[in-house]
Amino acid sequence: MTTIIVCAFCLGYLLIALENVTKINKAAIALLMCVVCWALYALGGTDGNTEMLNATIEKNLGEAGTTLFFLMGAMTIVEVVDQYGGFNFVRGLLYSKSKGALLWKIGFMTLLLSAVLDNLTTSIVMIMILRKLVSDHRDRIWYASMVIIAANAGGAFSPIGDVTTIMIWNGGMITASGVIREIFIPSLLAFVVPAFIVQYRLRGPLPLPANDKAEKEVSAVTTWQRNLVFFIGVGGLCSVPIYHNLTDLPAFMGILLVLGTLWFVTEVINWKKGEHDATAKRISRLLSRIDMTTILFFLGILMSVAVLSETGVLRAVGAWLEETIGNSYFVTGAIGILSSVVDNVPLVAGAMKMYSIPTAEMILADPTLSQYAVDGVFWQLLSYCAGVGGSMLIIGSAAGVVVMGLENISFGWYIRHITPLAFAGYICGILAYYVQNLLLM
Repeated sequence: MTTIIVCAFCLGYLLIALENVTKINKAAIALLMCVVCWALYALGGTDGNTEMLNATIEKNLGEAGTTLFFLMGAMTIVEVVDQYGGFNFVRGLLYSKSKGALLWKIGFMTLLLSAVLDNLTTSIVMIMILRKLVSDHRDRIWYASMVIIAANAGGAFSPIGDVTTIMIWNGGMITASGVIREIFIPSLLAFVVPAFIVQYRLRGPLPLPANDKAEKEVSAVTTWQRNLVFFIGVGGLCSVPIYHNLTDLPAFMGILLVLGTLWFVTEVINWKKGEHDATAKRISRLLSRIDMTTILFFLGILMSVAVLSETGVLRAVGAWLEETIGNSYFVTGAIGILSSVVDNVPLVAGAMKMYSIPTAEMILADPTLSQYAVDGVFWQLLSYCAGVGGSMLIIGSAAGVVVMGLENISFGWYIRHITPLAFAGYICGILAYYVQNLLLM
């Protein structure tokens, strides 16, 4: 039955990749793939134990739900800040007369923001800003693709920038100072190399952005209201990692705290305005702008991958890599490539369970085990590869999935134009880490 589940999963991914050919929305395929895979698992993977099956689904749905609520909350917060004109000054800061200059500005800001925020929230914010700066969709999808690469690269060198680095950090395999010190340069190269090539595609002057309807409507918002909403929204997003570390609650709880606060404040701002007043930018009305197609697509993808995790396929793949390859650089490199196809969370979770941190006595007896020590080669490379590797396919990371939905980037276009560039940056980063280790030895 496991083979049939894998085949169903692969067929679903193929149909998602061929969305432009089939003209069938990818969210529909993802939901069908999810249901079919779970139905097959129920028929052959649980031995008729309904209670165990329900508990398994609830566990995985809970894990997926934390990401989905985080996504919905972040998208709503960014939309509210945007509607109140909060990103206008950021747009002014990033605006450039040259397409190439804008590429580097957008890329470096994304890289740095994703190290503080998570790469998912950063991607949403940057796409909102890009829409105000670049009117030509053909150019914008190039910028959006570089946002994906920069967001994933920025999340890899920060202990709070990506869910996988958070997992490895919380597991005690890496330290905050160690991962920043060792992975910053490889992550930087993972963005710089593709950006250097793409800048030759984005040449010439950048047309002045047109004032859209939303920007005209923002005149009804006073300056202090705009600044207040921006401070609460963006400041709140930046404080989510701090809230998570202080309370040990899931990150989505921090997002809901920010959203609830922002909702309350905007209700007070619009206190004297009628419920149907067009100038009253109430969150209850702005919720209709949230792209539920992206949310449902994400749900289908996460729950489909969960089936593969439950069947043990991902763990088996990890074990096979260790047995056949062995070398840490090649194993983590392969995991990174796999993370562009399937969710990197179960891959990293599987890798963390495959190896344990050796004691000093164990390392003395077998020096090769030092690669699995705290801040060892294996764990640092795993942080880099699992984070950056997802950029090679647009469905390989949360940032990619969200940008795919927001900017309607096709799977095929991304493979043809971006995958080779992302792979080049990925390999350069691994080589840079190897050279760093040689110089430090």
